[in-house]
Amino acid sequence: GKSTLVWALGSEYARRGRRVGVIAVDPSSPLTGGAVLGDRIRMPMGQGPSGIFFRSMASRGQLGGMSRSVRSVVHLLDAFGKDVIIIETVGAGQSDVAVRTIAHTTAVVAVPGLGDDIQMLKAGILEIADVYVVNKADREGADKTAAELEAMLKVGFATAEALGQAPPEDAWTPPIVRTIATKGAGVGELADAFDEHRRHLRETGRWDAVVRRQAEAELQEALLLRLEGALSAGPVAEERARLIDAVGRRDIPAFEAADRLLRRIGVD
Repeated sequence: GKSTLVWALGSEYARRGRRVGVIAVDPSSPLTGGAVLGDRIRMPMGQGPSGIFFRSMASRGQLGGMSRSVRSVVHLLDAFGKDVIIIETVGAGQSDVAVRTIAHTTAVVAVPGLGDDIQMLKAGILEIADVYVVNKADREGADKTAAELEAMLKVGFATAEALGQAPPEDAWTPPIVRTIATKGAGVGELADAFDEHRRHLRETGRWDAVVRRQAEAELQEALLLRLEGALSAGPVAEERARLIDAVGRRDIPAFEAADRLLRRIGVD
């Protein structure tokens, strides 16, 4: 249902005259690194308006439900003039939080009848959502799922107040939108919710904070990539292999081995 919803949302934006890009991240095999890229199969690409750019990507084992290349593809689509870029994550629950360092608005999709969805939200993904979606809202249990989401939001706000961390008066309250993606029901309301969140960020001055959070994550990711490259070339790579063996034999602690490698590349 998630892939169908993403395509329906992209089609809705395209009908509104927006230029749309869709990035769908599929899980990779931990053994081979390959991926089926099944989103291409699940999305009804022959239906709806044309002009939607679609790109499947494998997660390549990256934590957070994201591929390292997603951010670069987002920048490319932005440079090519896309008005709306929709990212579908792996959908593995709590590991899907990295999308918040790329997207301006994050939605969490729940489906009626799957208790694991609500348990997943309780486990921590609740905090990342700007919009909640109850998809397949024509199923039995849709009212219960929406009610549970609303109850969790109220508990979250009450807990924050009790801890002296009450949100400001102009804080965003995540809406709960019901959709039936296969019929297009509620998809327009979902697009409206995303647009309203964008306006909220602009009008309250929070847009710059979101952009800075994304830039900080991007810089950290670039630093880690450069560090990984420096530790994987030439004599340093050989020293790294020896230290891996030493850590495995419990000859030295892992942190001491890390310090040695950092000194080897000139980092104190």
